Amino acid sequence: YSPRYVEAAWYPWWESQGFFRPEYHGHLAHREETTFSLCIPPPNVTGSLHLGHALTVAIQDVLVRW
Repeated sequence: YSPRYVEAAWYPWWESQGFFRPEYHGHLAHREETTFSLCIPPPNVTGSLHLGHALTVAIQDVLVRW
C-alpha cells in the first residue's frame, strides 16, 4: 500500500465532497466556535484487540460529544 499514490487519486474528490469541512447541525449552531475534530486511529494491528481499545475509543467519543 502506497498512501501517497492512493491518496493522490482520492484527495481531490474528498475535497470536492466537503470531507474536510465539518457540518454544523441546527441544534449546535450556537456552538460553532467550539466545534473541533478528533482523529481516532485504527486499532493496533500488531496485537490482539482488548478492552483498552474500547475504553480509549469510548473516552474519545465522550470528549467529542460533550
